[in-house]
Amino acid sequence: MLRRYLVAALALASSLLALPALAAEQTKPTPTAKEILAKSTPAEWRTPDPQNLLFMQLPGGRVVIELAPDFTPLHAANIRTLVRQHYFDGLAIIRVQDNFVTQWGDPNDDDNGDKSKVRPLGQASKTLAPEFTRAIDPKLPWTPLPDGDVYAPEVGFSEGFPVGRDPASGQEWVAHCYGTVGVARDVAPETGNGSSLYAVIGQARRLDHNLAVAGRVLEGMPLLSGLPRGPEPMGFYTQPQQRITIESVRLAADLPAKDRPAIQVLRTDSASFAALVEAKRNGRNAFYPKPVGKVDLCGIDVPVRGTRPAS
Repeated sequence: MLRRYLVAALALASSLLALPALAAEQTKPTPTAKEILAKSTPAEWRTPDPQNLLFMQLPGGRVVIELAPDFTPLHAANIRTLVRQHYFDGLAIIRVQDNFVTQWGDPNDDDNGDKSKVRPLGQASKTLAPEFTRAIDPKLPWTPLPDGDVYAPEVGFSEGFPVGRDPASGQEWVAHCYGTVGVARDVAPETGNGSSLYAVIGQARRLDHNLAVAGRVLEGMPLLSGLPRGPEPMGFYTQPQQRITIESVRLAADLPAKDRPAIQVLRTDSASFAALVEAKRNGRNAFYPKPVGKVDLCGIDVPVRGTRPAS
């Protein structure tokens, strides 16, 4: 009996001695995103295909957009056709709705525009089959998030894009998180052809699987989110001088190699990305002593590096 008490006492003493170390570990600050990325390996970064990189030059700087052809291939192809015809050059940002979207396209194609001056689409298609969702493809990379979602049974990341999934229907789609680029359309589903696009600058998940998402902004979001809001109920500008002119839109593949920035995106199936997600969910430091323990799909920014100002 005495021996049993001695063993128990030693075990208790050992656990008490370990408590300070455990407490210190639990209160140790979580590594910052900068610290996590500093330890990332080259293999954890991917270089976007230059056929999928758009450079939109605005008076205030450059916006870089990566297309999502694995999710919306018809729209990606049509947008490339429009860009190569210089369709967007000289058009404008026509709408900025607070906490929603910034939209660009042909001002004459608005309800109050001069339809006789609408820019022709050239070789691009006027209508496209809706690509609001696609069949779940097990061959595409998939990094699930553990905390659930209001808008989808499952959420995660694929190729850097925030994605919702419904296993029951076998469908998946790019979610309308901050920075995603969608295809504007009229009421008819097939009218979204890529000639008018929008970037999400607020809460827009209600658009999920109702509009096609063509890509996401890799660089230059402040140039889109920081613009004056339009006075109309949907944020449309009422005066031509309020609009921001698009100087040009080009595909990286059509530029000389020396003029292409060495943009890289962190792989969302990498260990460093998993560490970033965990830091978001359970991170703590002196300012945030209590971890939230959860993270939502649109609360995670996929890191991008190697961008530079346009010359």
